[in-house]
Amino acid sequence: MYAIIEACGRQYKVQEGEAVYFEKLDTEEGKKVSFDKVVLVSNDGKVQVGNPYVANAKVEGKVISNGRGKKVLVFKYKAKKNERKTRGHRQDYTKVEITSIKVKAEKAEKTEKAEKAAK
Repeated sequence: MYAIIEACGRQYKVQEGEAVYFEKLDTEEGKKVSFDKVVLVSNDGKVQVGNPYVANAKVEGKVISNGRGKKVLVFKYKAKKNERKTRGHRQDYTKVEITSIKVKAEKAEKTEKAEKAAK
């Protein structure tokens, strides 16, 4: 079972028990996090696609650590102008372990709608 969630302005493919690196979240280590913006859920070949999000779907996780990534060097150079600039950047991240992917069944609602349509 896997899901595609939207968090921090990006989409991530997550599975239960997997550790995922998100951009910095405002939560402490050891706390639980839930993501409600689930775009897609796949369970044993059954795929549910949201419009834009899957209704009654939730992905829960536990924050493992907060940290900073490796340094990325940015070098700007303009030819024949003797202009050179070097800058570094380290992106903050939050490592989250996905504990569960929950989708509530909508069978009762579907049967009610079908019965109303039949009448």
